[in-house]
Amino acid sequence: MRSDAIKKGLSRAPARAMLKATGLTDADLARPFVAVANTWTEVTPCNHHLRRLAEKVKEGIRAAGGTPVEFNTIAVSDGISMGTQGMKSSLISREVIADSIEVFVRGHLFDGVVAISGCDKTIPGTIMALARLNLPSLMFYGGSIAPGRFKNRDVTIQDVFEAVGACAAGKMTEEELTDLENHACPGAGACGGQFTANTMSIAAAMLGISPVGANEIPATDTRKEQAAFDCGRWVMRLIRDEILPECVLTSASIENAFAAVAATGGSTNAVLHLLAIAHEAGIPFDLGAFDCISARTPLLADLKPFGNFVATDLERAGGERLIAKRLLDAGLLHDTLTVTGRTLFEEAREAKEASAQQVVRPLASPIKPHGGIAILHGSLAPEGCVIKLVGHERQKQSGPARVFNSEEAAFDAVQAREIKPGDFVVIRYEGPKGGPGMREMLGVTAALVGQGLGDTVALITDGRFSGATHGLMVGHVSPEAACSGPIALLQDGDRVTIDVEARRLDAEVDWNARRRGWQLPARPGVTGAFAKYAQLVSSASAGAVTNHFRSVVNS
Repeated sequence: MRSDAIKKGLSRAPARAMLKATGLTDADLARPFVAVANTWTEVTPCNHHLRRLAEKVKEGIRAAGGTPVEFNTIAVSDGISMGTQGMKSSLISREVIADSIEVFVRGHLFDGVVAISGCDKTIPGTIMALARLNLPSLMFYGGSIAPGRFKNRDVTIQDVFEAVGACAAGKMTEEELTDLENHACPGAGACGGQFTANTMSIAAAMLGISPVGANEIPATDTRKEQAAFDCGRWVMRLIRDEILPECVLTSASIENAFAAVAATGGSTNAVLHLLAIAHEAGIPFDLGAFDCISARTPLLADLKPFGNFVATDLERAGGERLIAKRLLDAGLLHDTLTVTGRTLFEEAREAKEASAQQVVRPLASPIKPHGGIAILHGSLAPEGCVIKLVGHERQKQSGPARVFNSEEAAFDAVQAREIKPGDFVVIRYEGPKGGPGMREMLGVTAALVGQGLGDTVALITDGRFSGATHGLMVGHVSPEAACSGPIALLQDGDRVTIDVEARRLDAEVDWNARRRGWQLPARPGVTGAFAKYAQLVSSASAGAVTNHFRSVVNS
């Protein structure tokens, strides 16, 4: 066992003495050491229940002959930090989570890992770590929250964000807004629509790094604890059979994951995170590949934020296996290995579709013939950008730019009713380096929708969007403004054109003349982890990763 180097032999007596002080016995030390990387925190419902699930994972490990050792990482709640300076921590936390798991596991020479995730960045962060470590391991997601109820309808956190705009526009009273906020989140679990957490959950299952059917069980469902126990047993099988992440994370499995994202109308953040996972696994993948996959994959799942249903509805309808079966029947799925030892085709063929379910459309009648995401290039985004195609029907739009150098400035303009139909709201200096941290613009996009401008206003940013965002929104514009990308040169009134069919994002600007007069505006200095991140982070078009040294780390 790998862990023998830290716990066997005469010279390791001091290490054994310290391990025994934690309650471990000689019998425990003779078994494989399995790290249980928990992302539990008290600050968010997405991760609030993970201590309970970690105990069940550890029970499964012990039952299968291993010795579990639990540790914790940080987690940053997107929903709570959204619209504040705190949101700059969100994407940075993905890197810190990956780094902390890697360092802890390498430092104590574990034989395997179970990583437990909850909110958005904990999912890719844990998978990135598992790819780096390349030890027998899997990721287990804590599950989705149940929908809340407000005025006799299901609601999610998306409704609360949009209600802020509606309240500012006089369409909702403050008392109604308070009533909604009191009912939108009824308990533990990650945000309920096909937002980033649930998008990355199904992506993880299709990657094969999570057991198919385990992640989708809702957070408070009694079956979740059994799934956690099973994950503990599965990791011991991975150790026994020496099945490593490199056997599971492949070019084909990345394609499977993004096909599922496209078919379910998932978050644009999946592009960023799957690029990062591919990078950590040493798999060449670029933005163009995502566009090809989305273009050939029909949109099948009627899920929020653009649709009618939530993650718990999808699970009841047939869940991950049903999505996989649709993709298999369409010839859009590769037969890849999963951490259970079964292949994705085997899992798909066991799909059980609920009678008369309306969440997942038949292949013959998709919601749209293409997936929910496209990649654009053009004079405004030479390295590319990401557009969400669900939640609107517009394929081409031109309009005058309304330029803001921060999310706060744009939000204030929206709340002051300064944005008019047909405007192109441009938010810049919010990219990976410029933020730093690449904040999500849900506060702005939700306020626009709440004011009834979602069908007429477009938004363009070098930042990101929440999975709850819908409408004509273009994010991840690269190069970003802080790296003197063209978006930095835009001025109020410049005519901007989005052409989805041509896959173009352009502006009518004399770029050479504009560049001669441009200077990087003075911005507040950053220190500590934020400065380190800004120094290291790559372009969003490459996944906004800070680990440029994969071949060295894995040597």
